[in-house]
Amino acid sequence: MSAAFRPSTAPPDFVSAPVASSGPNLAGGTAYHYLSTTISTKGDYGLYRVDMGPEVAGANTHFHKAMSESFFVLSGTMRLYDGDRWVNATAGDYLYVPPGGLHGFRNESGDPASMLMIFAPGAPREEYFEGITRLADLTDEERAQFFLHHDSFFVPDN
Repeated sequence: MSAAFRPSTAPPDFVSAPVASSGPNLAGGTAYHYLSTTISTKGDYGLYRVDMGPEVAGANTHFHKAMSESFFVLSGTMRLYDGDRWVNATAGDYLYVPPGGLHGFRNESGDPASMLMIFAPGAPREEYFEGITRLADLTDEERAQFFLHHDSFFVPDN
């Protein structure tokens, strides 16, 4: 097969339980929908829909050494950090972050927001998204190892 069609009616491969508030990373009512995983694309890329509730949620300023990340806003207003400044992004806005590029994202609008996140090459982000629900249960050393293992390096926020 040379292509794989996924109709809009197809359920995601996995939908995470909403992530509760915890640590410097993600918070409040965020659910991940796995659309194209590392396995289904044979490592080429990962595509995930992220639905955030009205609570303040997102990831503080960070970078990845070995992968690029892109954000495409589907609905609502997301705050995206482009390495220089935070901008308000709405439906149709897009941010590409090369490997090593500082970035972050937040829903601070008080309303639900949804976006696509794309990682290339297809790092195993599924384990990361599922693991962040347990950050509060980890020691500081375990949390640091978790982020290192998942190529996520946080820096002081701007």
